[in-house]
Amino acid sequence: MLTLDAVDTDYGGVPMLHDIALDVAEGELVCLLGPNGAGKSTLFMTICGVVHASKGAVRVMARDMREVGTENLAALGVGLVPEGRRLFPGLTVRENLRLGYEAVCRNGAAFDDNLDRMTALFPRIGERLHQAAGTLSGGEQAMVALARALIGNPRLIIMDEPSLGLSPKWIEEYFAIVRRINREGMTVLMIEQNAEMGLSIADRGYILVKGRIQAEGSAEKLRRSEVVESLYF
Repeated sequence: MLTLDAVDTDYGGVPMLHDIALDVAEGELVCLLGPNGAGKSTLFMTICGVVHASKGAVRVMARDMREVGTENLAALGVGLVPEGRRLFPGLTVRENLRLGYEAVCRNGAAFDDNLDRMTALFPRIGERLHQAAGTLSGGEQAMVALARALIGNPRLIIMDEPSLGLSPKWIEEYFAIVRRINREGMTVLMIEQNAEMGLSIADRGYILVKGRIQAEGSAEKLRRSEVVESLYF
């Protein structure tokens, strides 16, 4: 579903990522962890094609991102949850979800059916459909951002720091939903700083430190890793 092959990325002329090798197979939930300044968001932007790799290749669904283009990711079957949610604050929740749907389904057909599916998965969204997205709490906005990525029925979801700024209660609820959609068949790459929560639901993980992958393996292996212990404990 996703492969990074020996990827280097410069950001503003500064080398940020070095020889990144990463893959996500269909049906997996993979967590990429790292402290602040590790290069996690640069990696997200490189995968999405917002920033281009200076070396190596990024392939999504076996397609080279240089050929796909960022604007075609949704139609290819990729849902994105950017850092900070990036909702349109002046639009209603329903309008935000409609935009996510139409990025995939240009004619907007069957939107209401998919909206019903999202409100069943996120009951609080159903209570806020006609409320401006900018007036929601941080946790509610996080749910809307995830629903916007899911409403077009993607095959792969990529999340950048989804737990940032959320209370422990919201984090627990959010991660439970992510695990649920993965068990239902969704492939997930979660780029995250919260190692404890990330590894509690992931199949495999990678540890990014100063732009380099320092460790990788099963979630259980990484829980016992000296790299994780030194970074987080």
